[in-house]
Amino acid sequence: MTECIFCKIVAGEIPSYKIYEDQDFLVFLDIFPKTSYQMLVIPKKHTEWVWDVPNLGQLYEVTGTVARHIREVDGGEMVRQMVYGMQVPHAHIQLRPGSKNDLDGKQAIPEQLEEWRVKYSMI
Repeated sequence: MTECIFCKIVAGEIPSYKIYEDQDFLVFLDIFPKTSYQMLVIPKKHTEWVWDVPNLGQLYEVTGTVARHIREVDGGEMVRQMVYGMQVPHAHIQLRPGSKNDLDGKQAIPEQLEEWRVKYSMI
């Protein structure tokens, strides 16, 4: 889908701060996070709704793998998840480390994003 911002990120047309990537899925930091370190888990193939992802179980396996990695890095802290789907019409799961929304959707600055990428990167 040519106008989908997530498809442009997958294609490398828009830069991102990648946390995890395999042949089917990508996890990257959200530049408008509700909480520090918020990231998005997406299928690389455009699908509008999470429930329509053909390999839905694999999407959740990747989500779980990344969430467990976050907990390990953070010493067992909570990792919240959210499937909302209204912000971008591309299937995605939000992962929000910690227990509070401390940024309220304000745009993160590149220095923050790079620090967060280094902290959580699985690549």
